[in-house]
Amino acid sequence: MGWIIFLVLIAILVLYGIMIYNNLVTLKHNVSKSWSNIDVLLKQRHDELPKLVEVCKQYMGYEQETLEKVMKARSAVAAAREGQNIPALGAAETQLRLGLGSLFAVAEAYPDLKANTQFQHLQDRISELENSIADRREYYNESVNLNNVRIEQFPDVVIAKQFAFGSFELLEFSEEEKADVNLKDLFGKG
Repeated sequence: MGWIIFLVLIAILVLYGIMIYNNLVTLKHNVSKSWSNIDVLLKQRHDELPKLVEVCKQYMGYEQETLEKVMKARSAVAAAREGQNIPALGAAETQLRLGLGSLFAVAEAYPDLKANTQFQHLQDRISELENSIADRREYYNESVNLNNVRIEQFPDVVIAKQFAFGSFELLEFSEEEKADVNLKDLFGKG
């Protein structure tokens, strides 16, 4: 009778270990899936930005610096995205969002540009992508947080270490990105 109880306890522990392992696998794949969702949106925005810059170039001859900042930040985002370098992506995203904010603010000074239907369409499309990226970023960070907490909790930590489950980095943007664009600085008026 003692052997049966012992075997039942071992079976329960093994099943519990399998359940923990499967939950950790699910969390890891949720992080990957949420990153893939962000990646798709970043690629779409990456493809739209040159079109926006080209339309703006036709109207904003004296705003080359603003356009160049956007394109430089676009390249930095692409490099960080391709390398899946989350901290670099956060920094590059901050610069790109600041550049886009400046671009849209400067565009206010060009009535013909603002009236251009292609510009309006691209501005709306990029704004829509920005909102979607923000939503997906929130989901990604939540997935990362759930994964990171679980791999540190007991008894999950035992299984996580045994099978080399690792932590992931949050996708964070700097405080600069959250600040309003200073229109006085953009237009050189003090």
